[in-house]
Amino acid sequence: MRIATLSALVLAACAIGRPAVAADGDPVRGAGIYQRCQACHSLDRNRSGPKHCGLFGRKAGSVPGYRYSKAMLRAGFVWDAASLDRFLANPMKAMPGTRMGYAGVRDPGERADLIAYLRVATAGPPDCP
Repeated sequence: MRIATLSALVLAACAIGRPAVAADGDPVRGAGIYQRCQACHSLDRNRSGPKHCGLFGRKAGSVPGYRYSKAMLRAGFVWDAASLDRFLANPMKAMPGTRMGYAGVRDPGERADLIAYLRVATAGPPDCP
């Protein structure tokens, strides 16, 4: 009986694992994690990385005035929680040829917090200041 209960719990955890974490991220903790990103990114202006304002729902490689890698220009997806989770885990593995030389946010909980923060902080229009 104990093995059956344990197996059911493990299966339930696997079924809800990553998506549940991304949905349950804490934007307050994510704000602190975003400080690591600010060496290259800003919410409101392009730096060595593109601005994040209007990120969710935006086609990858589409911020006007930013010079993207060929890999990002060919990406063909829209940024959402799942695509950010994949990319932020290991940008160079997720998109070979990206200019984002950051090793990634390995911890799934930290990624979920960062994504929750980005969802809130970038909710302005795509051309926000």
